[in-house]
Amino acid sequence: MEIEVRRSNRRTMALEVTADGRVVVRAPLRMPEREIERFVQEKSAWIAKSLERVNQRKAKRDAQEKLSMEDIRRLADQALEVLPGRVAYYAPQIGVTYGRITIRNQKSRWGSCSAKGNLNFNCLLMLTPPKVQDYVVVHELCHRRQMNHSKQFWREVERILPDYEERRRWLKENGGRIIGSMTE
Repeated sequence: MEIEVRRSNRRTMALEVTADGRVVVRAPLRMPEREIERFVQEKSAWIAKSLERVNQRKAKRDAQEKLSMEDIRRLADQALEVLPGRVAYYAPQIGVTYGRITIRNQKSRWGSCSAKGNLNFNCLLMLTPPKVQDYVVVHELCHRRQMNHSKQFWREVERILPDYEERRRWLKENGGRIIGSMTE
């Protein structure tokens, strides 16, 4: 097993197994190599368990049925029918305006908001529950007030959707599976 060591100006060591199965150790700049090796040895059971989970997820994704280009076009058409209405509903509640709405087929984002107020949404949102779609719409519209993820930003989201954390959790727990259904 190959281990990537990333040194930085930190005080402690940390271990990560990435989604693609790489093992990364983050270590202080002057940490001796033998200390890093000892740390990895102590954590070998955790590493093995984490790599097994990564492999199980990958096998599940590989076995999952992929969406065809026709499916994606259909989802994009559906998103164009649904999401602009949701944006129009929530924008006045938040007290913001917005520019153009674009529907995309993305592998890493559910939505985005440009500095000019243009909104982009992933067509795969149509595979999520309406409550989750509304969360992404509100999230992006709140960026019209705060172009960051500060406490003020999250307070703004919570003002509109008091249960936003539940909706956000659903997306974190299920979003990878949905995005994994896209064809390569």
